Amino acid sequence: MKNYELPRYSSCVGEAWMHGMFKVKFCHPVFDNKEIREYSKQLFREACEKYNIKISELGFDNNHVHMLVDMGLRSRPEIAKLLKGYTAKKLFQKFPELKKPRNEGGKFWNSGFWNPSYYLESPKDMARIIKYIRNQKYGLGKDKEQKTLEIYAS
Repeated sequence: MKNYELPRYSSCVGEAWMHGMFKVKFCHPVFDNKEIREYSKQLFREACEKYNIKISELGFDNNHVHMLVDMGLRSRPEIAKLLKGYTAKKLFQKFPELKKPRNEGGKFWNSGFWNPSYYLESPKDMARIIKYIRNQKYGLGKDKEQKTLEIYAS
């Protein structure tokens, strides 16, 4: 078994893994677009590196993203703000057509990319959450049909 060193901070030692989910505003299926989805994956990894947040899993459905992140010493609202803010800004810079007015085919018409709400919870069963994230419609880079409820039926 591999030796694993827990992260050490000035006042504590350990990890705080969270299962997170961010939904796209207005439920637009923007992640069905492979270019947007792949760029979003890259952005989440960049944001986590920039803000020193460990990310273990990342899976997309057509209008939301699931992730498994270690919060370190940050709060849930801070994690959501950092990741959502970074990704939205960069997505709108690369895909300005998303911000066009509604009558011109835009999706977000002078609005934000992400729904203001978010889900961040400490997983009770880490293996099940990892399986759930990997089984998203676009989990692990595979384009396949979504399997959501069946993993909870076992």
